[in-house]
Amino acid sequence: MPDSQPDGEENKTPLLPPKAGRKLAIFMAPLLCIAAAVAGYGHYTDPGPLPEAKAFVIPHGNNATVTKALQADGILSPTWASGAFFRISALLTHRDGQIHASEFQFPSRVSVAHVLEILRHGKPVSHSLTVPEGLTAKKIEDIIRKAPVLTGDVPEIAEGTVLPQTIAYVWGTPRQAIVDRLRRMMDKQLQASWEKRDVEALDGLIQSPQELLTLASLIERETGVPSERPMVARVFLNRLKLGMRLQTDPSVIYGLSDGLGTLDRPLLHEDLQTPGPYNTYLEAGLPPGPICSPGITSLEAAAHPAESKALYFVATGEGGHNFAETLQEQDQNIRAYRAKTASPE
Repeated sequence: MPDSQPDGEENKTPLLPPKAGRKLAIFMAPLLCIAAAVAGYGHYTDPGPLPEAKAFVIPHGNNATVTKALQADGILSPTWASGAFFRISALLTHRDGQIHASEFQFPSRVSVAHVLEILRHGKPVSHSLTVPEGLTAKKIEDIIRKAPVLTGDVPEIAEGTVLPQTIAYVWGTPRQAIVDRLRRMMDKQLQASWEKRDVEALDGLIQSPQELLTLASLIERETGVPSERPMVARVFLNRLKLGMRLQTDPSVIYGLSDGLGTLDRPLLHEDLQTPGPYNTYLEAGLPPGPICSPGITSLEAAAHPAESKALYFVATGEGGHNFAETLQEQDQNIRAYRAKTASPE
């Protein structure tokens, strides 16, 4: 009879000898690592959950902060595992570059690999800000104050010191930096216009870049037709030479509006009799400073006025102006304007 075994015990002979088991484990370990790497790479390049292309702001902070932002924006799955995988991926690929805080455009279904590429090497979303020609400093301050994704307060802007321009900026740019940039642009343009001015045409009537800037601001507010601006400049210069008052309405309005540059009512005859440094109907010469930020065309017109003996101009009623050398011609032009703009009976 076979040898008896103790009750309740079974044959425990190992399926593989101990040495063979160890060899199998050593052989399988690299395969398991390769399989895990392949699975991880698949997740690394798989489409993500973002349903549609959109721009998002990535805040300053460490990988955990960035991961939370990406999950909150729907770029990454909100699960703990997804967040952990992204942080590990960022750590393992750190040699590819630093992650940047900015506003980026992400395509729909963006993968983890593509997210990291964008955060490291993508171009930030560009915004634009336009300062139109002829605005006063107060209105320019308001435009910059309301511009999106800028930071900080708007510094006080001195009249005429920033150049009307469209400029690009990115998320987080300080408003002070925008103003400084526009100031440098005006300084450069004003200096260029002054250095290349027609000295003979100005006839010693404009003595400094600041006076040129003031004259250009009057030209800017008097006409929106670029081709007329050298003629407007000439009219003002002719009047200055003869000691005539400039009698320019925009300057009067600037003074009455406390620098805003517009009134909520028509300019009245009584307004022209209201004393003030900007009332060019009562005060001789140029006003004490610019009344807006003139554009390049007006600066160039001030520096290179037309040749003419004209002393007057009046609107045509069709967007431009008629110019006159004598008061009689001016009166005729005024009557033509009134007839053109008169309401039908």
